[in-house]
Amino acid sequence: MDMLNVKINGIEVSVPKGSTILEAARIAGVEIPTLCFMKNKNEIGACRICVVEANEGRGFRIVTSCVYPCSEGMEVLTNSQKVQKARKTTLELMLSTHKKECLSCVRSTNCELQKLCREYGTDEHAFDGFRPEYEIDYSTAHLTRDNNKCILCRRCVAACNEQFVAVIGANDRGIDTNIGTPFDLPLNNVPCISCGQCTVVCPTGALTERDDTGKVWDALADPTKKVIVQTAPAIRATLGECFGMPIGTNVEGKMAAALHRLGFYRAFDTDFAADLTIVEEANELIERVTKGTGVLPMITSCSPGWIKFCEFYYPELTPHLSTCKSPHQMLGAVIKTYWAEKNGVDPKDIVVVSVMPCTAKKFEIGRADESASGYPDVDIAITTRELGRMIEKAGIRFTELPDEVFDNPLAEQTGAAVIFGATGGVMEAALRTANDWVSGESNTEIDFTGVRGTAGLKQASVNIKNLGEVKVAVASGAAAAKVVMDKLKAGNPDGWTFIEIMGCPGGCVNGGGQPYQEQCVRDTVDLKAVRAKALYDADKAMVKRKSHESEGVLALYKEWYTDGFGKGRAHHDLHTSYVKRDKYNYDK
Repeated sequence: MDMLNVKINGIEVSVPKGSTILEAARIAGVEIPTLCFMKNKNEIGACRICVVEANEGRGFRIVTSCVYPCSEGMEVLTNSQKVQKARKTTLELMLSTHKKECLSCVRSTNCELQKLCREYGTDEHAFDGFRPEYEIDYSTAHLTRDNNKCILCRRCVAACNEQFVAVIGANDRGIDTNIGTPFDLPLNNVPCISCGQCTVVCPTGALTERDDTGKVWDALADPTKKVIVQTAPAIRATLGECFGMPIGTNVEGKMAAALHRLGFYRAFDTDFAADLTIVEEANELIERVTKGTGVLPMITSCSPGWIKFCEFYYPELTPHLSTCKSPHQMLGAVIKTYWAEKNGVDPKDIVVVSVMPCTAKKFEIGRADESASGYPDVDIAITTRELGRMIEKAGIRFTELPDEVFDNPLAEQTGAAVIFGATGGVMEAALRTANDWVSGESNTEIDFTGVRGTAGLKQASVNIKNLGEVKVAVASGAAAAKVVMDKLKAGNPDGWTFIEIMGCPGGCVNGGGQPYQEQCVRDTVDLKAVRAKALYDADKAMVKRKSHESEGVLALYKEWYTDGFGKGRAHHDLHTSYVKRDKYNYDK
């Protein structure tokens, strides 16, 4: 590899040819502040916060480090007085049009803009004058958009483009420039898939998840309601980040303890329903393959962002979707039917709260055909971030909590359920069960590593006794989903039988509701891989690693779903339907 020799603040460092100054500085152990930059996604030098002084033999001059390339012998000053003044002035200009409600802003403790303003000692009134006023967009179930806090960094635009959705972009020019939807339509009038990836990368409070914690507090305070909470597989690998714990720490025990202290009547584990989903989904796949009861290839249905993407952009291919509800909707249905009857509780008096890594779950709970008991399967969906805020508000010292367990009878889990939170996890879990059921054996080789990893699209061939070679694909992120769906439209040339698709890149561990990390962390740490490792480690440590081995799930079929997998009451409670949406004439 060709290398270049440069000096960063007087320190000689060798960097690969083609490196930007920002990359060179990171190699030298120096972090240059950024606001618009996203590695390989939004390298536009628009915010001007990353400016440095660079000398290529003609004297020092100000350049933007995120896009300016290094040259042999270049000298760089990342923190000179001239640089500090330039950054401070830029921050003050941003503040001149920024709604400064920091004390009440949901991003008050983790706002990248506020952090930089504090570090550079900015005067928030330095350029007081014209400030545009925008109406806050509350039109969707999953998102709040407040352009009064937008700093035009365009990270959200890059994230939306990466998802192939591209429903937000720059409008107007000059002082009137704003980030919004085409023709300034409200978000519920464009084909947004509710993935929330824009909220994860926004450096301020301009884009946030719709805060539903107030609904949870109200329910907890209502003596007539039994409030039951469930947490998705991925939450245990990320919730600790809200409290400064290392990325990828498994906090399952502390999470259960915190939920008990918040006052929930019962705290169940969505992992139970992930196993339930697999036995239903594996059965559905086997019947489609052996009996021709449905369209092949079959595609997973656990990700509501992906489902919405399919309904908008490939409505003609919705018959490929598994009819299984997502795990948290299944558990909500079980709670309000089986659990309610067993415990003598009227389902109207039950409030089911789902803690999810995903903002699209807020949309999903309002879908049609998601009310097995006659009442919504799930009443409130909150994100990992929202649960973190609730724990803080309650004064619970999370890191000091003992490890506790979820409540029975809906707490049992297998390793197959745990890995649901990582891209490829649903596929691997389904293959473990399908392989046993079709072969009639309890197979010891259960690690289908070909579907693991954080790549957007993975393909593998699996040999299953009595069925032969089965070709599968795993896609995460809407851009990868588009590749898969375009191939299906072209006649499935790769011969896939089963496909897993997740709406968020990397799967649920990288969902739109997961904890914020500064962009410099996101650029240098593979969050998807580190978080997923916590789930695979948990799976490996478990005695039972196949969904159909769950005694709790088997007991449920023996007691309640007596007609068997996918039949009778099980089909009524655990399966759903889809709609074909017109992305050009969208009516919510």
